[in-house]
Amino acid sequence: MKLRPLCLLLALIFPVLSSAKEVKLPEKKDFHLFLLAGQSNMAGRGKIDAKAREADPRILALNKQSEWQVAMDPLHWDKPAAGTGIGKPFAAIIAGKAPGATIGLIPSACGGSPISTWNPGEFWGQTKSHPWDDSIARAKLAMESGTLKAILWHQGESDSNAEKAPEHAKHLEDLITRFRKELDAPELPFIIGQLGRFPAKPWNENREAVDAAQRAVAKKMKNVRFVEIPNPESIGDHLHFDTPTLRRFAEGYAAAYLDITGAPPR
Repeated sequence: MKLRPLCLLLALIFPVLSSAKEVKLPEKKDFHLFLLAGQSNMAGRGKIDAKAREADPRILALNKQSEWQVAMDPLHWDKPAAGTGIGKPFAAIIAGKAPGATIGLIPSACGGSPISTWNPGEFWGQTKSHPWDDSIARAKLAMESGTLKAILWHQGESDSNAEKAPEHAKHLEDLITRFRKELDAPELPFIIGQLGRFPAKPWNENREAVDAAQRAVAKKMKNVRFVEIPNPESIGDHLHFDTPTLRRFAEGYAAAYLDITGAPPR
């Protein structure tokens, strides 16, 4: 009799654990992939609410074990603080614009990572990972099953200092070029999200310089867009976006992607 609760618990757990292996993938042309890259605001630190817990069988994510599963927040595992982010609400919008497609998210953001760690061979101690190498490996694995459509990028907080800010535009342009070359997609859409501007923590000249660099690169390079969200709110740390703001960013990223691809608004 004492074993019955344990048996019931195992019966509930095992279907969940096996669900990643039971996902049926669509045809490659109908499986639209989006690489999520950058640092913590792309990984997501928002509160996981009821809406974030909703599952959509048309939105999949590549998990830590590199298996496809129905996307569930947190998508990332870079740090224990990982929560809801931009990926799932973005995918929901895109899925609504493409009824015949399944959306595949490739989480690869690394909290705190400066853009210099997004180079071949570079290791980032905070997440015990190789941001560039890992993202490329995961993207290429995902591309065996689907078609890469865009890269969603949010990064720059770690470069907002006197040493790194002046070189940010050069490094960002190089990063985009390398992504496109490595993934054999010379015109791949690349979408950049603006850093958080919170009244309680005014920007200094270095943060302004990074912002200007991102805008300049978006204007200079083909199929690159910059997403600005007015009056963002943080989770209380004046650094990480809260859940409503992340969903507004998702709308901005989706609008930018649809602008690049020429998809009609709905």
